[in-house]
Amino acid sequence: MTRTAKILHLAALTAAAAMFIASTSQASAQGTRNCGPRDTVVERLATGYGETRQSVGIGSNNAMVEVFASDETGSWTILVTQATGLSCLVASGQSYEQVAEALPAAGNDA
Repeated sequence: MTRTAKILHLAALTAAAAMFIASTSQASAQGTRNCGPRDTVVERLATGYGETRQSVGIGSNNAMVEVFASDETGSWTILVTQATGLSCLVASGQSYEQVAEALPAAGNDA
């Protein structure tokens, strides 16, 4: 993976972590039905959806943000694990596609 692709992945992961933190109060009101021990959650993503970890980064409050996806089905999941070990699903969807786009040249607003 190129340096540019890594930067783009980390930017996406940081945005996901920010969304998670912003919605923490809302998530606590809903209970922890989308949260559990990391090992259990990762196993369910693998066995239930065929998803494997595609990228990882550290967000605020030392939360680990991971993107899991399946090349076969195109499903994807963003998982945030807190320092306590509690993992929560914050987003999921279909049509996952790995891209490695180059940054525009300096001075080019494209």
